[in-house]
Amino acid sequence: MTWELHLLLLLGLGLSSQEALPPPCERSTAMGSSCTKFRWPSSTKMTSSLWICHWPHLQTRSCRSSVSWLWPTTTASLGKSFRTLSRVTSSPWGRSCSPGHLRTGRTAPSSCRRSQIPGCVSGPRSYTRSGKSWERRDSYWVMEGLLLSEMASTVKGMLQNFLDLVKTYGHIPNGGRVYYLQRSHPPLLTLMMERYVAHTNDVAFLRENIGTLALELEFWTVNRTVSVGSGGQSYILNRYYVPYGGPRPESYSKDEELAKTVPEGDRETLWAELKAGAESGWDFSSRWLVGGPDPDLLSSIRTSKMVPADLNAFLCQAEELMSNFYSRLGNDTEAKRYRNLRAQRLAAMEAILWDEQKGAWFDYDLEKGKKNLEFYPSNLTPLWAGCFSDPSVADRALKYLEDNKILTYQYGIPTSLRNTGQQWDFPNAWAPLQDLVIRGLAKSASPRTQEVAFQLAQNWIKTNFKVYSQKSAMYEKYDISNGGHPGGGGEYEVQEGFGWTNGLALMLLDRYGDQLTSGTQLASLGPHCLVTALLLSLLLQ
Repeated sequence: MTWELHLLLLLGLGLSSQEALPPPCERSTAMGSSCTKFRWPSSTKMTSSLWICHWPHLQTRSCRSSVSWLWPTTTASLGKSFRTLSRVTSSPWGRSCSPGHLRTGRTAPSSCRRSQIPGCVSGPRSYTRSGKSWERRDSYWVMEGLLLSEMASTVKGMLQNFLDLVKTYGHIPNGGRVYYLQRSHPPLLTLMMERYVAHTNDVAFLRENIGTLALELEFWTVNRTVSVGSGGQSYILNRYYVPYGGPRPESYSKDEELAKTVPEGDRETLWAELKAGAESGWDFSSRWLVGGPDPDLLSSIRTSKMVPADLNAFLCQAEELMSNFYSRLGNDTEAKRYRNLRAQRLAAMEAILWDEQKGAWFDYDLEKGKKNLEFYPSNLTPLWAGCFSDPSVADRALKYLEDNKILTYQYGIPTSLRNTGQQWDFPNAWAPLQDLVIRGLAKSASPRTQEVAFQLAQNWIKTNFKVYSQKSAMYEKYDISNGGHPGGGGEYEVQEGFGWTNGLALMLLDRYGDQLTSGTQLASLGPHCLVTALLLSLLLQ
C-alpha cells in the first residue's frame, strides 16, 4: 500500500495509534529517516545566494554626534527623536543583511531555500542549528521593527520571499529545509502585507500578490480544518495537524529516545503530534501536554487534538484584512466572501472558544469535549486580533489577568503558570506574548485598562534593559521568576539576537517613548550613551 493511500485513509478515518503514517519526506538520509528531493524552482526569482541576516555583537564605544537625546534614569521623552535614531541606525542594519555561502547544484536535501531578495532572520539558531532560514511568525515582529527603522525595502524583500514560497509550495514551510515542507507556521503573512502597505501605500504590490495571499489561507482551509459541535450546531475551526510519521529529522535522536517511553503502537502518533507542536510555534508547551497520565511529560503531547484560540484569531484577522484588501482593489465579490468567512469564524469562536464567566477565549480539547481553562497569554489573542463583537472584552480581559494574578509578575507576563521544563511554559516570557496582551488591553477606552497596558510595557522594557546591561545582548525569551534573566528550558540553549524581541522593544519605545523609564539601578551604564547603546543593539545584534 502506498503512503498516498495511507494518507487518504488518515484523512478519512482520523489519526490512531495503530495506523501507519507517511514518512516525513521521501528521500533516505544518513539518519535513517527520509527527505523529499528538493529542487530549485525554475523561477527567475531564484539566484545562487541565500540571503541571511547577520547579527554581529555590538561594541558601542561612543555616541553618534547626531543623536542629541538621552535615556535618563527618570523619564525619557523619545517621541520624534526615536524616529531620528531609527534613521541613523537603519543603514547598519541593512548592511548586516548579506549573502550567505554560495551553494550550487539543482538539488539540496539539507539546504536552505534560495531567494534573490535579501532579508533578515531572527537570530543565530534560525539559520544554524535548526536549519531554519526563516520563521514566519518571528518575521512579523522583525518587520514591525524594520518599518519603524524606515527599512521598508527590506520588509518588501522578506514579503517577496514568503510569497514566492507560497507560489511554489502552496504554503510557507516551517523552515528552510526540505523536511519542513509538511509543516507550516502560524498564519501571519496577510498581516505582514497589511503593515507594509499601510506604511508605504504600495497598492500595486498588494494587487500583484493578492491571489497568493488567498492561496496561503486556502492551505489552512483545505488541510487544517476541523468540525466542532455545540448546541446542536456544527462549527468549522482550525487546528495544527501534521499527519506524517517518523521522528523530526532536526531532532531525530531526541524523538527516538522519547518514543521508547511509549508503547510501540503509539510512536507514529507521538511523532506526528511533535511535528504539529513544531508547526504551532509553541514547541513545546503544557498547552499540548493533555494526553497522558503525567501532564508534565512531553510524551503526553496531543497538539492536533486541540483547537487553538490564537490560530483561529490569526485566521479571523486575516479574513478581515483580505476583505479590506479586496474592497480597496474594487473586487466587491471577494470582499463579501471574506467578510462572510470572518463572520462565520467569529460565531464559531464565540460558541466554542469564548468563556463568558471567565472573560477570555480558551483552547478547545477535541477528545475531552471541553475548554482547557489553564492560563496562557494566547487566550487573549482574539482581543489583539480584533476578533470580537463586544467592545467591553478588553476590560473583561483585565479582570481575567487579575483573577489569575498575572499583574503580580514584575518582569513580564509568564507563558503559563505551569513549570514543565518546556520553553513555552513558566517561568519563561516571550516578546510576542507580551505584545498580544499589551496591544489587546490598549484597545480599551478605559483609562485604567490603558494604564495597565502601559505598565506591562514598562515591565517588559525594564527586563530587556536590565538583562542587556548585564549581558550586552537581547534574548529570544526571558526567565521572569527571579529578577529577570535569559530564559531556559526546552530543546536548545537560549538564543541571543533576537528579532522579535528587538522588534517589540522598538514598537513599545515608539508607542510609549514619552512615558517609559529605564530604572535608577541602571544609571551606572553611562547616561550619555544609554539609549543609543540599547537601540543600536536592537538593530545590529
